[in-house]
Amino acid sequence: MRVELPYAPTARQRAFHQSREDEVLYGGAAGGGKSCAVVMDAFLRCAQHPGTVAYLFRRTYRELEDTLIAEALARIPCALGRYFPSAHELRLINGSSMRFRHCQTDRDRFSYQGAEIHWLYIDELTHFSQTVYDFLRSRLRANASLGIRPLVRATSNPGGVGHAWVKARFIDPVPPDTPHTERVEAGGIAGERTLRYIPARVQDNPHLSPGYALELASKPPALRDALLFGRWDAFEGQVFTEWRDDAAGYETGRFTHVIAPFPVPASWRRFRSFDFGYSKPFSVGWWALDPHGVLYRYREWYGCTGTPNVGLRLTPTEIAREIARSERAHEQGLHVTGVADPSIWDGSRGESIAQQMQREGVYFLPAENARLAGLMQVHRRLSFDENGVSGVKVFSTCRDSIRTLPALCYDAQRCEDVDTEAEDHIYDEWRYLFMEHPLPSVPRLIAKRAYSPLD
Repeated sequence: MRVELPYAPTARQRAFHQSREDEVLYGGAAGGGKSCAVVMDAFLRCAQHPGTVAYLFRRTYRELEDTLIAEALARIPCALGRYFPSAHELRLINGSSMRFRHCQTDRDRFSYQGAEIHWLYIDELTHFSQTVYDFLRSRLRANASLGIRPLVRATSNPGGVGHAWVKARFIDPVPPDTPHTERVEAGGIAGERTLRYIPARVQDNPHLSPGYALELASKPPALRDALLFGRWDAFEGQVFTEWRDDAAGYETGRFTHVIAPFPVPASWRRFRSFDFGYSKPFSVGWWALDPHGVLYRYREWYGCTGTPNVGLRLTPTEIAREIARSERAHEQGLHVTGVADPSIWDGSRGESIAQQMQREGVYFLPAENARLAGLMQVHRRLSFDENGVSGVKVFSTCRDSIRTLPALCYDAQRCEDVDTEAEDHIYDEWRYLFMEHPLPSVPRLIAKRAYSPLD
């Protein structure tokens, strides 16, 4: 039986299909044919290896029906497989199957506790947390008799709750189209996993009409750069679009928030801001206030394992001891004023976090925790004046601030606030301090009305 597939892959899609790495991320910009590539890659692997199972994920079933399922029904001939709507499953004639699944919340991952996933596909990866991604990867396994090596294939545009960890895992380590290796070692088991990012833009897809690219080009700058050019430092829903990290200004400090470190004068007032976390990261930042009211973040300690948004699980006592040790080494003889989330004074379930830290000689004042007012203060500090000077500067050694702050996006439900499911811990302690040193809003100039005898 001869069956024709209505599919002519682009050069970028072909590179995706031919990739051999353990984990591959495809896309970046809109219009690169991501959903089509995912469906056809899953189908081709299932067709080539009888009796195997591909799981294809989106956040919701509605998204699945509008994208992946629609693509599968349009492109996979009925002679090769039958779709069962109640099971959300396409069963091929060779015994393989493509299962379309959702994972809307982190809790939904436990629905796949017993799954045996041979081929894992995730469309719009940045819509998922790393917790979900790591759990689904743990379901990758196959009986040796199948003779296959389970793989992960994902697609995404910039933006979304998972933007920071996806960027850190696939985009930042090496240039695009360059495979890189992740060393894995635990419990006497050691090995390597290979990863790769394959970029694709609307210009790489000859099947789209020219009007689509023109529509993307007409969007506001941040959205345009993300969707048209696939830039991972600008994306739809980005909170702090003011953020600039320009190495050309590291020495002058003009039109950049990141600057080269310098010896902080002892006369400048010093501050410490703190956001507690245990299973999630905690964050400690040290700041100096110059005579002009500019805040400099000159040192930080981010309690993260190295995996984005996963905490070190240190107790308040352990954190306080390290803070005290660090300040003896770096701020000896200087007075440091600490501010922190008021919730650390909650003693309803025993000794409060603040009390435990005070025993080690580390003290904080409760900060003002108004979320929207704090957000406005961060915006004001980040804004540049006509000379390119902003109200906050960050030493280039504060890598986690530089990584997490520009990656924050707005909450889908509370559209004026930061998404708290994202890696927002450093941002939280930024706003605690900024609310202690608020900048006034810029007064709105009201044009003087001309005198009229008719008024």
